[in-house]
Amino acid sequence: MPQSMTNAFWHNFLGHTPNWYKKTILGFLVINIVLSQVSPFLAGWALIIEFIFTLAMALKCYPLQPGGLLAIQAVLLGLTSADSVYHEVLANFKVILLLMFMVAGIYFMKDMLLFVFTKILLGIRSKLLLSLLFSFVAAVLSAFLDALTVTAVLIAVAVGFYAVYHRFASGSWHGHDHDHSADDNVHDLHREDLDTFRSFLRSLIMHGAVGTALGGVATLVGEPQNLLIAEIAGWNFIEFYLVMAPISVPALIGGLLTCAILEKTGICGYGAKLPDSVRQILVDFDKKETAKRGFGDKAQLLVQAVVAVVLVFALALHLAEVGLIGLLIIVLLTAFNGITDEHRIGHAFEEALPFTALLVVFFAVVAVIHDQHLFTPVIDYVLAMEQGAQAPMFFVANGVLSMISDNVFVATVYINEVKAAFDAGTISREHFDVLAVAINAGTNLPSVATPNGQAAFLFLLTSALAPLIRLSYGKMVIMALPYTIVLGAVGLGSVILFY
Repeated sequence: MPQSMTNAFWHNFLGHTPNWYKKTILGFLVINIVLSQVSPFLAGWALIIEFIFTLAMALKCYPLQPGGLLAIQAVLLGLTSADSVYHEVLANFKVILLLMFMVAGIYFMKDMLLFVFTKILLGIRSKLLLSLLFSFVAAVLSAFLDALTVTAVLIAVAVGFYAVYHRFASGSWHGHDHDHSADDNVHDLHREDLDTFRSFLRSLIMHGAVGTALGGVATLVGEPQNLLIAEIAGWNFIEFYLVMAPISVPALIGGLLTCAILEKTGICGYGAKLPDSVRQILVDFDKKETAKRGFGDKAQLLVQAVVAVVLVFALALHLAEVGLIGLLIIVLLTAFNGITDEHRIGHAFEEALPFTALLVVFFAVVAVIHDQHLFTPVIDYVLAMEQGAQAPMFFVANGVLSMISDNVFVATVYINEVKAAFDAGTISREHFDVLAVAINAGTNLPSVATPNGQAAFLFLLTSALAPLIRLSYGKMVIMALPYTIVLGAVGLGSVILFY
């Protein structure tokens, strides 16, 4: 407990983050004051590096608070203005609507999605086929829904099944209270099966998480930055899919082949199979739950399935802006499934709003980049290259930055700079489209390398499931490595070959 007011303020500053992290953020704030007096240009670049640091250290502290402090200071120091920040936010309002309403809308489809993944998990005995289906279904769902929500469903399925078997292995099947995060009471007879089950879930969840990236690159709703790029490029849902297909289709094929090879070879932590004893426990549990399902539950599942079809058609035909379609989904699912309580509806927004707030902080940093012309020399250098080399360079640059930073932030920076070059007449409309494709592919595919690059990966790493199945940061990087190599190579090859 703090022993003085000074200690109390220090303890409260950024909460339980390590002291070295707190001192680093304070050091950034001091450095920025000095640099802003020497050179606003240098101060702007320092701000970018510092902001990327907060993204890379997201597991120590959610980037909204330290990143927000840096953004506020940038406005106070005159590196940008509140009007410029507002302009950036307003220009990207469609992306904010997407996060606010689409993610919340899909939240009310979770029962149907849980039902689908449960049947897949228990209905298929072949681990190879199961892994391919998990990856493929996650890809398809992410293309039309939202990668974060699909990942949340995968987590919910895994935690549910893990808890069921852990209770059995601990001998507390008939007890009311059970802590499935503690192995103290696990019988020695079941420890080996429990460890194998953990490895099985770990590999399956990673296949599914990568699947969300495979589907996320294909459509304008797959990832938040896709809609941002589509908005600036003027592409609708169908146009976006068609222009990305020469990359997204080979990437999907490459990803599924990688999945099959990993399961066959068992390298990088893959290949574990579901023990028969564990399967039987889970099947018995699912039968009991199915027997409990009444007409009301079945009616809700049917409504969710129908609304899912409505969602796909509304997106494909571009009947309205994506965010408004998300609001449509919220209204339909809550109205026809009897969800009228304000607090129950409010829970649906908890997942997306913190990231929505962080996105506004992104736009504040982007405003600094614009006002200080920070990326102009870099963009000019790349655009001075031979035209055929520009798209691959953009793919590589966006891919590398997305590995250590956040793909939404990277895409926001690069697409705005390329749009500025197009508006200035430096590049043609056709070449702008090619560079936009390269930026989208670069921020979606190689970013699977680390949890920093993909919001869905970070969400998985910080979830309640990760410690249960022993999925650490390092383990995730190792398991993602084969996918990173294949998707990076396929993406770069496709950019070179088709664009």
